[in-house]
Amino acid sequence: MNLDLLFHPKSIAVIGASDNLGGGKMPYFQILQMNGFKGALYPVNPRRSIVSGVKAYASIEELPEPVDFAIVAAPLEQSIDIVKAAVRKQIKFIHFFTSGFGETGNRQLEEDLIREARKGDLRIVGPNCVGIHCSESNISFTTGPPQESLGSVAFLGQSGGVTANFLAMASTRKIVLNKVVSYGNQIDLRIEDYLNYLASDQNIKLIACYIEDIKDTETFLKTLRRTTAIKPVIILKGGKTDAGSKAAASHTGAMASNYTIWAAAVRQYGAILVDDFEQMMDLVMLGTIQKTLTGKRVGFLGAGGGVSVLFSDLAVKSGLSLPELGEKAQKMINEKIMGVNTSTTNPIDLGAFGFDLNIMLHTMKALDEDDGIDVIVPYFSVEYIMRSELFLNVKNNNDTIFEMAKQIKKPVISILSSFVEDDLDAERIRIGTFAALRKAGFPVYSLMQDAIYSIGTYFEWAEKRARSKK
Repeated sequence: MNLDLLFHPKSIAVIGASDNLGGGKMPYFQILQMNGFKGALYPVNPRRSIVSGVKAYASIEELPEPVDFAIVAAPLEQSIDIVKAAVRKQIKFIHFFTSGFGETGNRQLEEDLIREARKGDLRIVGPNCVGIHCSESNISFTTGPPQESLGSVAFLGQSGGVTANFLAMASTRKIVLNKVVSYGNQIDLRIEDYLNYLASDQNIKLIACYIEDIKDTETFLKTLRRTTAIKPVIILKGGKTDAGSKAAASHTGAMASNYTIWAAAVRQYGAILVDDFEQMMDLVMLGTIQKTLTGKRVGFLGAGGGVSVLFSDLAVKSGLSLPELGEKAQKMINEKIMGVNTSTTNPIDLGAFGFDLNIMLHTMKALDEDDGIDVIVPYFSVEYIMRSELFLNVKNNNDTIFEMAKQIKKPVISILSSFVEDDLDAERIRIGTFAALRKAGFPVYSLMQDAIYSIGTYFEWAEKRARSKK
């Protein structure tokens, strides 16, 4: 199905647009204005002649043109009349933010909406969802700082709340999103329609999904197989238990199936299934890495023997290896450190020298030149960075991190730990260092087990994908 005019509309009407905000309303009209939507933007409200400085129209019929996309934030009782008017006006897509449909048992109203929509070429997003976000066309249901790029990640979320959480954490983790759909009850357009479209979207490299139910399992799995053959699809399933299924039914009217069977089918058709929201975000961040992971031989460097031991245990359990470095690499590392409480074999324990980001960079260059290493995992500590000047008279700055990005050719997956939870100075350093590492193009994890999970899951997916192509 061609969804171009949904994500790239030339004109939008907001039904129920108002200057009187609050009371659970979403200010879609004002959001579109603030985000700089370039097309024609029409407020529709019979009680107002002007909304946010723009001429308002009393009804859909009075619009000067058949708009590509309409957003409805009007009372539930008006839904049928709105759809009928949209069909008469030849509107292409309509999104219902309005709730009170199948999630409250009102399935007849959903059926009535579809019946009326089918009298024309109107397709429905939702209802009971926050809608569409597309960085390329400046349409959204939220505002935020300008993006440095259009992004390559897409997210499909059945829950408006989970979708909002995804956007918030993606922004925090410097993951640039290209397209997002909160699709709600999916009475018309379903997740497989969006998946099918995103599979062919050249700007999308990775798709993450939060799913509560599937309306047509056969079509969904067929679409999933086609999509996963082209790009990774990460899925978090809601409603895995009886209690979760009951909550999903009251939330979006979802009817959940047996999770064990569902999970097996989804994995068989090539998706990456995660257990929780954090795992999904960790894998999405790994998906933004600029250099492809080619092997499981890890070079780890940090300050402290215990950290090295713990990382080694976790890594080996996950199928990764830490091969001993060659003589040339070890000699190069020793040029900058003393042989006191240090180890250059792999994992590399830099001892107190690990407080110095320049020595970290020098060590990473040694790993970069070692043919036995595929991926470099540096362990940064907020506490060490804070105390570097006091203990070693070292003044660390983020320029060294940017040099890492310039000089290191191999993939880098970083860990930034912080065990201080009540110090604002430490938090400022954590945020600043995290931002610098992400700007350098490195995935950043606060816990070593999260980094190892992400690397291990990537290779599990890559190996499975390679086998399916044979």
